[in-house]
Amino acid sequence: MRKRKMSAWRSAAAICALLLTAAGCGSGNDDDKGGHAPDKLGKGEGKVNIIAWAGYAEDGSSDPKVDWVHPFEKKTGCQVNTKTAGTSDEMVSLMKTGQYDTVSASGDATLRLIASGDAAPVNTKLVPNYKDIFPALKQQPFNSKDGRMYGIPHGRGANLLMYRTDKVTSAPDSWRAVFDDAARYDGHVTAYDSPIYIADAALYLMRAKPSLGIKNPYALDQKQLDAAVALLKKQHQAVGEYWSDYQKEITAFKGGDSVIGTTWQVIANLTKAEKAPVKAVLPKEGATGWSDTWMVSAKAEHPNCAYKWLDWIVSPKVNAQVAEYFGEAPSNRKACAETAAPDHCAIFHAEDEKYFQRVHFWTTPIKQCLDGRKDADCTDYAQWTRAWTEVKG
Repeated sequence: MRKRKMSAWRSAAAICALLLTAAGCGSGNDDDKGGHAPDKLGKGEGKVNIIAWAGYAEDGSSDPKVDWVHPFEKKTGCQVNTKTAGTSDEMVSLMKTGQYDTVSASGDATLRLIASGDAAPVNTKLVPNYKDIFPALKQQPFNSKDGRMYGIPHGRGANLLMYRTDKVTSAPDSWRAVFDDAARYDGHVTAYDSPIYIADAALYLMRAKPSLGIKNPYALDQKQLDAAVALLKKQHQAVGEYWSDYQKEITAFKGGDSVIGTTWQVIANLTKAEKAPVKAVLPKEGATGWSDTWMVSAKAEHPNCAYKWLDWIVSPKVNAQVAEYFGEAPSNRKACAETAAPDHCAIFHAEDEKYFQRVHFWTTPIKQCLDGRKDADCTDYAQWTRAWTEVKG
């Protein structure tokens, strides 16, 4: 349930018959519940309604120099109407209204949208730039089902461990620093404010308590969830602030209110730019992370313009612009040659698959265990949400 508040710097089967002419709905190869992927595209409908994270659909209103919406409108004739969402839960709710054509969903929302039938499978052949998406982002548990893609990958990043080098004198290389050793920094630990953060505790327990048998931090049976919750309750005693607004985390680290906790690479970069003595590391256990996916509504009224947007937003130049403005690794491998900063992809590990092999991307917890277990029931997102409320008290 990522909440992003950016500054100016970065700040369907039921209607298929109606869309046959405009979008060439498929012939029934895909899940009826989630609609059909079109076989071909027709003329643009003149508009597209988008749900996006702040910084993903910039039109120059935040910064006149940051605008990839108006060039899209000029090229395609599709007027963009953007609804900026603050959380994944908000995105899921908005998609259920049927008023939006596409959404930049994170992994803690994608499976919910697929399971509810609110997102349709996509025909990747109708998105020419899909061929240049990093292979490791395709056919993942959080953006596909039964071998079909349910969206186009947008970008990715890891949730890192950041600390003030003047307050944490022994450089940490493990999440133990914010879990079992959190009391050392009593009142100055910070953690991400979302039920999906339970996966961070589960990831640590995979190595710290192997007897629990956790194989996937998003596939927890009740006993495993209880263990993660117990660890988070222990951590809670040392937490000074749970963050979701990146600017607040920068301020907290700069002022010393926070000295150690989870972060994003872009936050670390900006905090350093504020002259705060911080360092961010990918701990030895690996990390959780996020990979966003542009999904198409099963009830899309403007499917042709939606597909045009999907291809546009992951085209090399535009994908590079978004990645730099937002602070993430682009999904299109050709985008690395288009970034204004020549070292952007190196900083964000865009082409370093060994790095991302250590990142467990956010995936919606569901009853069917994602680790392949057939003899157990796993806890779902609703249970995680209740557990998170319990953790925070």
